[in-house]
Formats: sequence, structure tokens, C-alpha cells
Amino acid sequence: MSDALVLDGVDAFYGDSHVLHGVGFTLRERGLLALLGRNGAGKTTCMGAVMGFVRARVRIALFGETLSGLSPEAIARRGVGLVPQGRRVFPSLNVRENLAVAARRRPGAAWTLDRVFDTFPRLRERRAQPAGLLSGGEQQMLAIGRALMGNPRVLLLDEPSEGLAPQMVAEIGRVIAALKGEGLSIVLVEQNIRLALSLADEVAIVSTGRVVLQDTAAEVARNEADLDRHLGVF
Repeated sequence: MSDALVLDGVDAFYGDSHVLHGVGFTLRERGLLALLGRNGAGKTTCMGAVMGFVRARVRIALFGETLSGLSPEAIARRGVGLVPQGRRVFPSLNVRENLAVAARRRPGAAWTLDRVFDTFPRLRERRAQPAGLLSGGEQQMLAIGRALMGNPRVLLLDEPSEGLAPQMVAEIGRVIAALKGEGLSIVLVEQNIRLALSLADEVAIVSTGRVVLQDTAAEVARNEADLDRHLGVF
């Protein structure tokens, strides 16, 4: 099994502020890596560096192909899909339009409008409704569906459970588990540690812009001392 996404020695900057310091982690093909850390640790910046949104000195590879220096549009065309923190749907477009605008065909592509609607039946019911009028959970479904319409090879999920009711968190968790089961390679940034550990194969923990630990999810879950020290969850 090959490596789907590799970050090696990534340094990233906001203006003159050095926010990522030699970050490195590896996502295995068909695997799910949970990227964990306290607020402000640098997790979202890692996602921005992968997508080319953040000024960075990087070596980032997608299935062995270098992404460093490419524009966000070129990175998306090569098969990286992002579900951003805060959803960022187009509020004045209806559900169907939000999905259609992101559609990208690839050889053997599986994700179509009908399949997204089959995965999220609530979106089918609201397909003509402006996205700005959806509930938070429905907007999160739409953000995930929009990313899937690009038929990504690697999916980046940035805080998909943020601000959602427990029932909706469970639904989003089931969808992520199903995507992983189908072989999609996923990086999950998540503050819900129990959800992340239940889904992940491997975990990387970020602290003050550095990866301080990468191990299997089972091993991380067993080591409560590391979780307490880096995440403050026990």
C-alpha cells in the first residue's frame, strides 16, 4: 500500500509569523489519519499548506507527485478535496447549485449529484433551498457533498463535527466511516477526540506548530498521559 499524502519538513508563515515548524506526517492510501491538537496548534494551517492557501516552504506529495508550488486550483485538479472549517457554503446558491459548481469528472469517478443525494437524503429534499437557510448540520452535509463532487483522491476534513448536535455528529461520523470503508484516503482535523479515535487508523498530534507524536490510533488511545499532556482531554 502506497502513501497517499506526505508532508515532510513543512514550514509555514502568516506574514512574518512562523506558524509551522518542520511539520511532517504521512497518510497511507485508503487510510484515515486524525490530525489532533489544541486550538491554535496549527492543524488548519496544515490543511491550508496542503491546499496551497498558506505561504509555506514545503515538500508535499500526493501519491508521489509533488504539490509544492502549485496553485490551489491545480492541487484540487490533482485530486485533493477540502471540507473547510466553518463549512463556507455559497449562501445565495441553492443546494443543487452548490454541488454542481464543484463537479469534476475523473476516470472511474464515482461521485455524482444523485450519489450525493443518496448519501444525504436531506439534501435531496432541500435541493432547491438556498444554502444560507440550511441548518448547521445540513450545511455540513452540503460541504462534504460539495467536496465529494470533485471526486477527490484525498479528502481533507477540517472540524466536521464543530457546533453540531450529538445526533448530527453521529450521522457525520457514519458518513466518514463509510467513505473510509470505500477506500478514500482521509485527513481528519477534529476536536471531538473520541470521534476521531474511533475513525482513525493513525493519529498525528500537533502542538505549537510542530508534530509531537504520530502513532496508531489504538496506541494513542491507550496512552492517556500523552492525550492529557498534548490535548488536555483526561
